[in-house]
Amino acid sequence: MFLLWLTLVFSAHLAECVPEKPKRSALNQLTRTLLRKYDCGVRPVHNWTSPTTVYIDLILQSVLDVDGKTQSITTSIWYRQIWRDEFLVWDPEEFDGINEISLSSDAIWVPDVIVSEFVEEGKSPPIPYIYVNSSGSVKNYRPIQAVLACSLEMYAFPFDKQNCSLTFRSWLHSVKEIDLALWRSAEAIAIDKREFMNDGEWELLSIPSQYWQIHQDGADYAQIQFNLLIRRRPLLYVVGLLIPSIFLMLVDVVSFYLPLNSGTRIAFKISILLGYTVFRVNLTDELPATALRTPLIGVFFVVCMAMLMLSLIKSILVVKLLHHSEKEVKEMSLTACLLDKYGSAAHGFTESAFTSIKTLDHINTSGDFDIESSLEEDLLSLNGIQERPSGLDWLLQELVSLRVAFSQEDSESSAQAEWLALCLRLDCLLFRLYLFVLALYTGTLLLLWAVWSFA
Repeated sequence: MFLLWLTLVFSAHLAECVPEKPKRSALNQLTRTLLRKYDCGVRPVHNWTSPTTVYIDLILQSVLDVDGKTQSITTSIWYRQIWRDEFLVWDPEEFDGINEISLSSDAIWVPDVIVSEFVEEGKSPPIPYIYVNSSGSVKNYRPIQAVLACSLEMYAFPFDKQNCSLTFRSWLHSVKEIDLALWRSAEAIAIDKREFMNDGEWELLSIPSQYWQIHQDGADYAQIQFNLLIRRRPLLYVVGLLIPSIFLMLVDVVSFYLPLNSGTRIAFKISILLGYTVFRVNLTDELPATALRTPLIGVFFVVCMAMLMLSLIKSILVVKLLHHSEKEVKEMSLTACLLDKYGSAAHGFTESAFTSIKTLDHINTSGDFDIESSLEEDLLSLNGIQERPSGLDWLLQELVSLRVAFSQEDSESSAQAEWLALCLRLDCLLFRLYLFVLALYTGTLLLLWAVWSFA
């Protein structure tokens, strides 16, 4: 009896020392039970005629890049797929109340849903697991950095809006096998901006979504499309591109108040034109590259440079007219250069012929001419001695000659003053025409920008 009692006590003590069966064994048993006869290549339905409905959800996190040259957009999104797997169903009470487990995505069936606009998949963290609950609902959540093909419209840059789409569809299965549906309502998806990084260059307007079916190769395929409506924040480009250009144009307008009769205006305008050219070349990388249409900002820069050149040509023309009577200006004219080049030979021939004829006439009439000239000189000398004026008459003659000289100088100065006034009027008229063209161009460009921004 004593030995039996010792045996019972020792058995009870051993039973207390044996650890309790861990919960993990129930999880392992559940995983082995679910995947023992599971085939990941077969669509998980008991009745093959019933379709598998895959619910799609999308959350946009950020817009990383918009490339107008390649017509692509790089985005970071949260992508969710939810469907029901009829082969992954269990009773939680049989496995210690386990309601949800994680399984490898390579071990179970996953729908072949793709994005039609995919160009390439960027750097995304690999997540090899998906969640399955006891009712068979499978949740596949993945962050994706996607490069999407998008028809970008850069005409209104930097006040442009873009509409890029993400179209989800099954690659092989028709709607009879895989159907698609929105996990949330279209209204909730459209106004959901809580995860979007709103401090970048682009602003998220909305994400409208729609479902439809397309008929292809004799079968219907389900599609869900999300449209990413984004708008560029133009402040950086307005401060860095537009305002400096406007300042340079205003400085050019103010340069019209420099005096005409000095070379300061032309030198100043040339400096502005060179500075604007350097400014334009340095900011070439900031402008979008597109082969469809030239953006309005490109037209703006080209017309600004054309206006600066027109202003310089106008100033050169007015200065040329102002100094037209000077010998140096006449020699620099195009007509004078052409006459000097092509008329030198004819002028030399005419002059030599005229010299030869004059020499022959002098030889023929030399005898008579010498006699008559000597007689005329003697008579003039005698008359000069007899008719020499008195001191008062000589003084009167000198006063008259001075008066005539002063009157000639006054007439020349008055004519020069009238010509200067005419050049100033012409300069003022061209300046007003320049301001009118500049205002008309600026107003038209701003109107086009406003129309494209609020369209």
